[in-house]
Amino acid sequence: MARPPRWQATLDASIDEACLAVRLYNDSAESRAFEGFILHMHLAWLYLLHAEFVRDDVDFRYWNPDYKNRLMRVDGEPKRWELERSMKQRWPADSDPIRANLSLFIKLRNRLEHRHAHADEALMLNLAGHAHALLVNYESELTEQFGNQRSLALRLRLPIFVGTFTPQGEQALRTFRRTLPADLRGFVTDYESGLDDSVIHDSRYEFRLRAMVELAPKDPEAVAMQFTRYEDMTEEEREFAEEMGRRGQVIVREQKRPVSGLGRLMPTAAAAEVEAGIPFVFNVRHFTAAWKRKNVRPPSGDPNPDRTNSDFCEYDEPTKTYRYTKAYVGHLIKKCGTEKGFEDITGMVPRSKSSDDDDANVDTTV
Repeated sequence: MARPPRWQATLDASIDEACLAVRLYNDSAESRAFEGFILHMHLAWLYLLHAEFVRDDVDFRYWNPDYKNRLMRVDGEPKRWELERSMKQRWPADSDPIRANLSLFIKLRNRLEHRHAHADEALMLNLAGHAHALLVNYESELTEQFGNQRSLALRLRLPIFVGTFTPQGEQALRTFRRTLPADLRGFVTDYESGLDDSVIHDSRYEFRLRAMVELAPKDPEAVAMQFTRYEDMTEEEREFAEEMGRRGQVIVREQKRPVSGLGRLMPTAAAAEVEAGIPFVFNVRHFTAAWKRKNVRPPSGDPNPDRTNSDFCEYDEPTKTYRYTKAYVGHLIKKCGTEKGFEDITGMVPRSKSSDDDDANVDTTV
């Protein structure tokens, strides 16, 4: 039996933290449910990004600036990047809505104190859309990076709730919303004042969904709760939905149907994506050299074609071909972005895209 990849334990811990966070969020008996949700989602995100770094060979340890080649340590262990540093590595642009949402909860976690214990429910109500976006973003990152088989949808269930299905419930929630302490209201207002409108209105920053009781005859093929995506609506339906405004939120995840090779790339497409992300020419010849040098997959004719680096490559039995992951493309972009890295990965001297040299097909193996 093959040994699990190095990142497996970290990823499993991340998923466990996310599931615990959701259980706390949905448990009305917990007096500090929202604070618990924030703390455990913080850990879930931290472990998820660290698992990606381990997989992609990113060194996320802190080095001592005063001593060459010496790591900074805490209790004898190497000090690793905290969530904020990890987040900036994953999303360098501060205008990214996912980063903006995650940054909000990092700052909020640093502010939460016992004196705000009575404000937990009011804070949950005011930031429900942001909390849902935090979880949906996590789900998207988890499945895009590690596959749909890791999805939280296989573990979590949609909770039953009253919410704003009644006018009385709506009014009660509106009144309760105003009990949030002034300093926390000011904190959110000040934070959002520094964001662009395009970020504030992005569903990855704040997730909003309206639920309506369906009055149409029951469809025997339908499930009890269904969702309509905004992009699937007509212009008239969109206008109507926007006029309704926001009264409540619920988490939704679009389920992907079984598709062979979903999210995987063939060599030509993968090489094109790598070239688009680096300053050098990168074609199928370079791509082939890369997987050969780093043993990403067995050579052609190998009696065990399935023995691949599963993070980067998968063998397709019916077609007898190999398909490559987005993670491998990202790995190549990171490694081949410099001349030294390009040579290490491909064994060839890189050629700038701006070069007018016409001998691109000359073998420059080093």
